Amino acid sequence: MAGVLVAGTSSDAGKSLLVTGLCRALVRRGVRVAPFKAQNMSNNSMVVAGPDGRAGEIGRAQWLQARAARLEPTVDMNPVLLKPSTDRRSHVVLRGQPHGTLEAGQYAHGRGELVAAAFAAYEALQEAYDLVVCEGAGSPAEINLRAGDYVNMGLARRFGLPVALVGDIDRGGMLAAVFGTWGLLEAEDRALLAGYVVNKFRGDVSVLEPGLVTLSERTGLACFGVVPWLEGVWLDSEDTLKVSTPAPSARDTGPRLSVAVVRLPRVSNATDLDALGAEPGIDLTVTTRPDVLAAADLVVVPGSRSTIGDLDWLRTAGLDRVLAERATAGRPVLGICGGYQLLGRTIADPDGVEAGAPGTWEAGLGLLPVSTVFHAEKSLGRPRGEWAGHPVVGYEIHHGVATVDPGAEAFLDGARSGAVFGTMWHGTMEDDAFRHAFLAEVAGLAGSGWRPDPSAPGFDERRETMIDSLADAIEEHAPALLALALDQLG
Repeated sequence: MAGVLVAGTSSDAGKSLLVTGLCRALVRRGVRVAPFKAQNMSNNSMVVAGPDGRAGEIGRAQWLQARAARLEPTVDMNPVLLKPSTDRRSHVVLRGQPHGTLEAGQYAHGRGELVAAAFAAYEALQEAYDLVVCEGAGSPAEINLRAGDYVNMGLARRFGLPVALVGDIDRGGMLAAVFGTWGLLEAEDRALLAGYVVNKFRGDVSVLEPGLVTLSERTGLACFGVVPWLEGVWLDSEDTLKVSTPAPSARDTGPRLSVAVVRLPRVSNATDLDALGAEPGIDLTVTTRPDVLAAADLVVVPGSRSTIGDLDWLRTAGLDRVLAERATAGRPVLGICGGYQLLGRTIADPDGVEAGAPGTWEAGLGLLPVSTVFHAEKSLGRPRGEWAGHPVVGYEIHHGVATVDPGAEAFLDGARSGAVFGTMWHGTMEDDAFRHAFLAEVAGLAGSGWRPDPSAPGFDERRETMIDSLADAIEEHAPALLALALDQLG
């Protein structure tokens, strides 16, 4: 019944990375450990088991951390998920289920129900496991939000958690960020800061050490370690606009296949692309450039949290014409979830579920024989299917229901028209056999000589190797952080 909080000097400082590695390092020592993040703000999510048997939704980072802890993930590991649909509105997922919207003005206040659910979820994990490793959000130095905080120092104060602060030195200003965080916290919060970790360091640590000594002298905080820049490490990103892909394999030789991903303004579940980026011989680019999209062997239109808004953006940017020209020329295009809906004939939102304005109706790009209608009830599930003789497992997270015209050629749950493919299912590219078969089909349509390398490591194997490398890095370079967590066991 113990816990520790990993907070950050900023977003993307390395909190998710350290929690993932820490969970695996603790499991190696026989500790029953669970990850926890009280509140995520991310459009990258995953379907997991809910407390009542219904499928629920949590952030992808906590799903990965549960994998690191060798657990089946549950909604308690991320009880509050905010999914931004505009700059001022987020859809709320509470304990895995849709729970209305949160406007910008409500962010700092008026979230009592969310706070209660988050604390209850933490207490449930605390009862079930030896140790809970918590991940903060953004930075605890966002003192304008402190009154309503329940994910950083609010969580730490509520449960008496020691806090390890991580900073990204690669982006610069890390020493000042640690000092500034310490300086801005009120005395009761500051007392819970146990130390800090330097993340993404390149070079000779001896050059950094004088600065660390001075920082520790001025703050009284221990330096828990200096974690180096790690090659070949990627994480299921929380950033709504960031597409994260692993480094290419050392076996990445031979003919190439170019894949261009449309960088939608409100991209959702961009983690669908991780397995493509890891595949030997694949050159993956995320872009808004029409010439790059026109020249690629395959264009992917990913998921979207604002499908109608992103459809308007595609037209304004002239990318609708690029996609139409590809379809006419028989050059491959793949749409996933929201991207699939964009490729269809019509998109209707009669109740304003996504667009916010009831009665919204838009003509799609017309490249697939599909019509989409948004409904208030969200579809969450782990569907199974088959394509070209290969069994496929995916996951569904959507309000829009896409209906395929009778007689259309099927592609998984969706449709194919010539070289244009579309599916509502996320995660299918993580299946090695299906991914290889699909990309081989794409290569044939594009006239590429690329072929899958059957001897290359599979995607799941690469993910496990990555998680172990994170644990190795903590054990070698930040053993004091591991010791802090173990000390909570008593």
